[in-house]
Amino acid sequence: MFNERSISQSSIESFPGRWLGGLSLIIAPVFLVISALLRIQFNFFFPDQLAAYDTHPTLMLTSYSLFLSGMILLFPAILILVQLISKKMPRLGLWGGLLVIVGLFARAFHSGVDHFAFQIVESENVEIAANFVGEFYGMFNVVNILNFSILFGWIVLAIGAYLSKVFGWFRSLALGMMFVLALGVLKGTNMTTIISLTGLCIALPPLGVQVLKSGSKPQLKTVLFYVIIIVLVLSSWLFMSEMERPN
Repeated sequence: MFNERSISQSSIESFPGRWLGGLSLIIAPVFLVISALLRIQFNFFFPDQLAAYDTHPTLMLTSYSLFLSGMILLFPAILILVQLISKKMPRLGLWGGLLVIVGLFARAFHSGVDHFAFQIVESENVEIAANFVGEFYGMFNVVNILNFSILFGWIVLAIGAYLSKVFGWFRSLALGMMFVLALGVLKGTNMTTIISLTGLCIALPPLGVQVLKSGSKPQLKTVLFYVIIIVLVLSSWLFMSEMERPN
């Protein structure tokens, strides 16, 4: 298994870098678990998810927003893991990383549909939104072709993590449990959701801590850069909220 010294000798200082990559390894699984727990009280399938949004809009919007944020943050996290795997198993690192990242793009597409369906609940009603989503399930889109990558990418990545000795067998198995996380639009929380996200928390955050501890303290310019990014994100959010407010 990798220790702090071996991580410091890797290429993690290239994109996405030690700080973005390390923090993403820790934060992304936490966001996903919180997202799942927020909606655990509601039934799993989309009509119930839409009905839950109708009665608990803030709770459900927070849950789905955290899920999308977690999937976005998994992108730099997976890049760090791929770099470490590729030191000994470059092909498994390449294909595992490629499949998982393509799967993240597909999940982002599904989140866009979730958001649009919630807007229909607000502008019309739950029944119309449910009919819309039901019809969408039968429509072809290019993301349907990528669904296999959402599932099998995690298995390839877990095998690579084990054979390259980045993880032991237990954490590799935990990472591979992401295979059972349900795909598609407006999915709630069930037992497989809890199992898969628990596995992700077992696998990734300890690696994130190792990555963050593998080098020196951040320079002032690095801290300022991240502060500027946070300010820009908050400013963008406030601007869009103001633009969307009715006159």
